[in-house]
Amino acid sequence: MIAYPRWKIVLVAIVLVIGILLAVPNLFGEENALQFARDRAVVQESDRTAIEKILKDKGVTPSGAFLDQGRLTLRFSSKQDQLKARDLIAEARPNEFTIALSQASRVPEWMRNLGLSPLKLGLDLRGGVYLVYQVDVQGAVKQQLDHREQDFRASLRNARVPYQDVVVDYPENRVRVLFRDADSFAKGKAAILADSRSLKLTDTTVGGAPALELTLTAQDIKEREDYAVQQNIVILRNRLNSPELAVSEPQVARQGVDQIAIQLPGLQNSAEVKKILGKTATLEFRMVDETNNPLEAAATGHVPLGSKLYYTRDKQPVLLKRDVVVTGDQLTDASFQPNTQEGPAVSVGLDSRGAAKMFKNTQENLGHLMAVVFIDRSREKNAQGVEVDRTTEEVINRATIRGVFSNNFQITGINPIEGRELALLLRAGGLAAPLTPIEERAIGPSLGQDNIDKGVHAMVFGMLAAFIFMAIYYKVFGLIADAVLAANVVLLTALLSLVGAALTLPGIAAVVLTVGMAVDANILIYERIREELRNGVSPRAAITAGFDRAFSAIFDSNVTAAIAGLVLWLFGSGAVRGFAVVLVLGIGTSMFTSLMGSRAVVQIVYGGKRKVDRLAI
Repeated sequence: MIAYPRWKIVLVAIVLVIGILLAVPNLFGEENALQFARDRAVVQESDRTAIEKILKDKGVTPSGAFLDQGRLTLRFSSKQDQLKARDLIAEARPNEFTIALSQASRVPEWMRNLGLSPLKLGLDLRGGVYLVYQVDVQGAVKQQLDHREQDFRASLRNARVPYQDVVVDYPENRVRVLFRDADSFAKGKAAILADSRSLKLTDTTVGGAPALELTLTAQDIKEREDYAVQQNIVILRNRLNSPELAVSEPQVARQGVDQIAIQLPGLQNSAEVKKILGKTATLEFRMVDETNNPLEAAATGHVPLGSKLYYTRDKQPVLLKRDVVVTGDQLTDASFQPNTQEGPAVSVGLDSRGAAKMFKNTQENLGHLMAVVFIDRSREKNAQGVEVDRTTEEVINRATIRGVFSNNFQITGINPIEGRELALLLRAGGLAAPLTPIEERAIGPSLGQDNIDKGVHAMVFGMLAAFIFMAIYYKVFGLIADAVLAANVVLLTALLSLVGAALTLPGIAAVVLTVGMAVDANILIYERIREELRNGVSPRAAITAGFDRAFSAIFDSNVTAAIAGLVLWLFGSGAVRGFAVVLVLGIGTSMFTSLMGSRAVVQIVYGGKRKVDRLAI
């Protein structure tokens, strides 16, 4: 009998069964769908029932519906039903939902409950939304000047140096610090340079008084503009790749000097995504003013000295101390926790500076109230159609300090939708400069379907040619190779579905290349077996020698290809990365199927025989 460990055969069988289970959702296809979401609220089962009743009364019946992460998705068998349903719900329940056109898989409910989903398709295969944003690079330069002004004031205040004023001249891109006399000028210059040694300050006079001047050079301005664009690209990628948005394989790239192009495969309506992309959110932690009446302050407009008037989400006034305990720039991490003892929460991490302040504050204020202020900055169009910056400050949480804590704690009292959005914005960071949408283009799925058809035809014909050649040339062993190649495609599809990687047109080319590499591996093994047979070795020994001695050649060739694929994966973008992802995963599956899978099938076919006189190879 041919010796091959039984546990390896069992392992191959288990992996194949799991692979088939993960790949099966791809057989169900997709339908046009509508996705319903509420701003900072969850869509309930009662909403689903009400929406389906409205549609049924108008003669529109969804082919499927499900709730997921606080959103409702309805599937429709035709594009006409999808558009008609959107108009009906928008008319029946205006401004209640954000309604997005999308596509949804037809996988059964039990598969969805297990977390099984089909692989995602790129923009070139399924269509989607193409967005272009303009980065306000002038705003980024202005922001840097404002930071310099604040830094100068802080340095002088900490050093107790008197000064007249710090003036920012935006048209000239300069900051001036005005002093009263030569003595304060010398001390002030030393204090500023002690905090910022790399600054190039110029001595000047304004109105006969000594002054310091910082002027941004053309190189400084260009570096700041480049930084703003690159930083915004990083922030947008972080937001789009977050589990809260779950956009499949988004592509974010610089376009020209001050523009960012975004590709969102599969989306037909970008309302929800656009709402998140342009936002800049942060938090402030402040102590509650418990001695004064906030209702009286709101009614009279007179806010007590040392306090500031805020409002909660339900428009209730709250008085908070002006001194900020911790600011948003001291946050290091934020994650959404859907199930805690006190309901949904956002876990927050602070840096060492923020942790020290929080520890001291909680130590000194046990039993007192601390509030969390959510600050949301976005750019919107006013009634005249002009883009304006809008800032919203709301108290989202008030809680009694019951213990001393520092760098890690939770914010509770928020709903799931609000919590996911807050965690996303805090974790991704704030935009380095405001964004203005200048182009939005929907890429229809018809072009994508044509690409899919051509790509699938190329893959099928290429694989069919390889299958026929192997079956004719290597006989029974060729049929074994065909079964292994089919298993390789199944496992690759399962792996792409599992990791959530998007399949693009170059990805389909990588699938064909992967099949070719798997064929090469089997040919190396089979030719080695034939060589051993020609040397007079017994069939059993020839099988063992063929697999063992071909291993090094197969391993070396696949490792070098994997290294090239990893480099493309890490440093490539767009179509290059789509090709590299499939190539690297395909190399892993082809190694497994060619070396272990093929060996297991050969064992099943020949291993049980007491005597093997010849091999059909």
